[in-house]
Amino acid sequence: MDEFTAILKARALVNKVNPSSIPVSVEAYAAELNARVKYDKTMAEGEDGCSTIFNNKLIIAVNANDRPERQRFTVCHEVAHAVLELPSEHSIVSWSYAKRSQNEVICDAFAAELLLPFSLFKPHVEKSDIGFEAVKSLAHLFEASLAATASRFATMASVPCACILSEGGKIRYSARSKSLREAGAWVPVGVALPEQSIAAHLRAGRNTEGPQEIAADLWFNDWQRGGELLEDSQYHSPWDQGLSLIWFEDEEVPAQINTERRLTYETDGLAELDGVLPWPGRSRRR
Repeated sequence: MDEFTAILKARALVNKVNPSSIPVSVEAYAAELNARVKYDKTMAEGEDGCSTIFNNKLIIAVNANDRPERQRFTVCHEVAHAVLELPSEHSIVSWSYAKRSQNEVICDAFAAELLLPFSLFKPHVEKSDIGFEAVKSLAHLFEASLAATASRFATMASVPCACILSEGGKIRYSARSKSLREAGAWVPVGVALPEQSIAAHLRAGRNTEGPQEIAADLWFNDWQRGGELLEDSQYHSPWDQGLSLIWFEDEEVPAQINTERRLTYETDGLAELDGVLPWPGRSRRR
């Protein structure tokens, strides 16, 4: 199972349920699967939830001690496991992206599609400014996590924009707008944060307020278009995680730079120009 296929299946479920109010009802998604959601106060910290079959009915157990937005995400995540038929591989440290298996990452992407469906979320993205103030406002409105909201925000933005999740000083995940994907703006995963990025400065303990201008090639791999990005980043020290939004302020990707080298006398051994044209000459070919 790949993430693209999972997202298509998530959108098919959203179309069936057809949510029309904000925040969406996560119980409605469960009901579409004939599942029941049970909120359990006896679950330990860090145990988000699980699902099981009881009397031929899917039971989704959710940690009632978690934050409301976390509980909602857990319901959608367990729905993802059922729809995609992927086994649970829950880590003891559920917040760590670096330790999550590919199946769990795919179910996370599925859950974000349910919580922030395109038809309801896109109009809000279009009329919002870019930055964490706007993302926080939308996360509160849709009762979703900041990370999930920022990721969906970047994906749906008309402005060239990307969301980057880092952990342990390394880039773990990125989501890009259509315009950045089409321009080949690739954020490498598994590499260290750019030293001059706001995200790296925050992790190093420097008080840096964003958004601030940075060179685009700091974040994008093999970037040949130049240009300056705006970066707005946040850092959560207990988990050693960072979340960054980067975008082109003028709302356009810079044009491709012509990298063809001009021929010169010094580098190519061409004869110097003396102002005398070499033609038509005195003699004519017969």
